[in-house]
Amino acid sequence: MSERPHPAVPALDNLLHLESRAFAATTPESLGFTIVNETSVLAPFRQAALFLVTPLGSLALSHASGLVNVAEDTPYAVWLGRLAAALPVEPGMQQLQIANAPEELVEGWQEWLPAHLLACNLVGNDGKRVGLALYARDDPWQPHELAALERIHETYGYCAQALTRSPTPWKSLVAKVFQRRTARRALVAAIVVLLIPVRLSAVAPAEVVALNSVAIAAPQDGVVGAFHVQPNSPVKAGDKLFSLDDRGLESRREVAERALASARADLLVAQQKAFDETRSKGELAAAEGRVKEKEAELELAQGTLERVTVRAPADGVIIFGDANDWLGRPVQTGERIMQLADPRDAGVLVWLPVADAINLDPGAPIRLFLHTQPLSPLAASLVETSYQPVQSPAGVASYRVRGRFDGAATSSARIGLRGTARVSGDWTILGYYLFRRPIAAVREWTGL
Repeated sequence: MSERPHPAVPALDNLLHLESRAFAATTPESLGFTIVNETSVLAPFRQAALFLVTPLGSLALSHASGLVNVAEDTPYAVWLGRLAAALPVEPGMQQLQIANAPEELVEGWQEWLPAHLLACNLVGNDGKRVGLALYARDDPWQPHELAALERIHETYGYCAQALTRSPTPWKSLVAKVFQRRTARRALVAAIVVLLIPVRLSAVAPAEVVALNSVAIAAPQDGVVGAFHVQPNSPVKAGDKLFSLDDRGLESRREVAERALASARADLLVAQQKAFDETRSKGELAAAEGRVKEKEAELELAQGTLERVTVRAPADGVIIFGDANDWLGRPVQTGERIMQLADPRDAGVLVWLPVADAINLDPGAPIRLFLHTQPLSPLAASLVETSYQPVQSPAGVASYRVRGRFDGAATSSARIGLRGTARVSGDWTILGYYLFRRPIAAVREWTGL
């Protein structure tokens, strides 16, 4: 007669099988699938759900029985998350019934869950909860089932902790690094270096300009006819600079001259008649008035004709663009065509972008690195800064920063040369100098 198998043998086989399945899991997903679907061999249930603890300490629904993927925004998932959050954080297992549920969750329990619920906390070997498993069925839980479930969930907790923990936690890595004397010394040295005092500075495109230039404008409406000088050439006071088209003015002067000659002839006739006839004295006065009128018109035409040729008001260097861009171009009275600059009064104009702006005080040092001589920077000091930004020639919103060259730098700086300038501001520490832009970028994106 064969020996009858002990009733605890199948349960032990199932427990060992589940433990081997849990230890064989390589990802949290495979472990979660085993928990919510295969644990039923120890204690049958109708529904199961698994929550994992997030890095912030909250519970997130990870798996549900019978489902491959879980959508956290479904009504069932939302309600189940509220139920899991309302359960007390206690080690071990908790048997719950609808009477134990909070009042606001009773209606959802009646709709979504059977009468009996078992909450099993997954705890790691350090005593911290790493997850929560929920099992629901219609019948009460039996003592031998609870014993097997308690044992298997100890294994689940250990495996969940191992799979959700990074291979090398950064905290332990940092602790290992700073346990070394060399690392501690390097940290102290880095802190000391970051405390070195430096001046805030910004680098921006710049050019050599005249600080006090004279604008040469069109004296009247007309068309540019000719240039008598070349761009960036030296001129003397009284030299011709440019002329407007005078063909129409010459015609007006010739007409005025002929009209004056005719008026003078009429005046001569009137004077001769006045000797013979007393009545002609009235015509003599009218003829004299017409002569004065024509003389004024001729004087106006001659003055206008003289103004079409613009002359240099003083010695200096004449600055303007390509002459071909102006020839034949109509201009209005007061429109600037060129500038007259004193080469001894040269300075630097820096286009400082708004993103790189720093606090600048009058007299702040400026170093100009010209493209023509990058190894010989020119020293200058700040004179003025524009109050509002304007668009630079490169199309970037920038502040106009002007500086005056120091000493002998003026003789080697020709007006019109371009380069890169470094503008220095207030004193600060090296750490702030290096991280000022990243901090500004973070504040721009986060608003903190």
